[in-house]
Amino acid sequence: MSSTRRRRVGIASAVVGAASASVAAGALAKRYAVGRIRLRPDLEASEPLGELRGRPTTVTTSDGVPLYAEVDGQEEAPLTVVFCHGYTLNLDSWHYQRRDLGGEHRLVLWDQRSHGRSPRIPTKDCSIDRLGDDLAEVIEALVPGPCVLVGHSMGGMTIMALADRHPELFGDRIRGVALISTSTGKLGEISLGLPALLSKAVHKVTPGTVSLLRRGGSLVDKSRQVGNDVAFLALRHLGFGDSKNISPTVVDFAESMIRSTPFEVIAEFYPALMSHDKLGALRVLDEVPTSIMVGDKDWLTPVDHSRAMAAALPSARFTEIPESSHLVQLERPTVVSDALRELIKRVAAGGTDDADR
Repeated sequence: MSSTRRRRVGIASAVVGAASASVAAGALAKRYAVGRIRLRPDLEASEPLGELRGRPTTVTTSDGVPLYAEVDGQEEAPLTVVFCHGYTLNLDSWHYQRRDLGGEHRLVLWDQRSHGRSPRIPTKDCSIDRLGDDLAEVIEALVPGPCVLVGHSMGGMTIMALADRHPELFGDRIRGVALISTSTGKLGEISLGLPALLSKAVHKVTPGTVSLLRRGGSLVDKSRQVGNDVAFLALRHLGFGDSKNISPTVVDFAESMIRSTPFEVIAEFYPALMSHDKLGALRVLDEVPTSIMVGDKDWLTPVDHSRAMAAALPSARFTEIPESSHLVQLERPTVVSDALRELIKRVAAGGTDDADR
């Protein structure tokens, strides 16, 4: 081997070695960081997250999908609270609200199609309008009287789709609505907390990237299993506003729900979220007491989106929750549960302000 070739091989080996050492050092630093976080005092360590269960049942939709649901709380209560979870989550994301409200009210929690314990469905049925129809059928099957609807993120969009497609249900059957960390549309324009030019570039390449990765969904899912520490750190930073003080147990719980959602499902629902536009449906919600909640550091469904909804619903109660982000029902559960109690009191008072006097 010539001296020139030996030199090139030596340089290449050095580069590969340096890269490998860098990766190893990064992995070690990552594990060290996660380890230090987990060693901190954790007030939620003994909380039975995801372990609360109600009476399991199945609602078969008009297009033949068997949706998983649970009925919990006080069976004889006059009012039912129906919880609609968000994108990549499942009904267990309402753990704290189930715990806090179950002693007073009848609760219905359900897994949206292709999420949680509900089965996978064809791509063509991954639309927000179809989710709205699903919710109508859940109400018809499991709610014997008046109810309050609570939706987080995609769950809030589901409620808007219901209002758009079944406005006759609001006022008599549906007496109140809570919209948490959600949006009427234009999610394709949000900044994601990035500078304008970078955000525009990200939005431009994301649909193609998601579509491409969907073809290798099983491989992507395997890599997600391997990258738990990375996912933990990313979710801790992006999903929660007070990342330094959020419970590692809560972060693990949220991350496990997201990780259990196959990437193919994430990819299939992504276009529906980006094309969602239900601003016109808000006029229907103005007929019932409505509560709007959002974390002040929410980067996925920004505060401005909730403010716009509040402006379109003059009678709505708007709560901007400090030091919190998109998973506000897990990060500030007491604030969310108290706001839901206040909404239910307004409903019981006939939609007036009597509950506040």
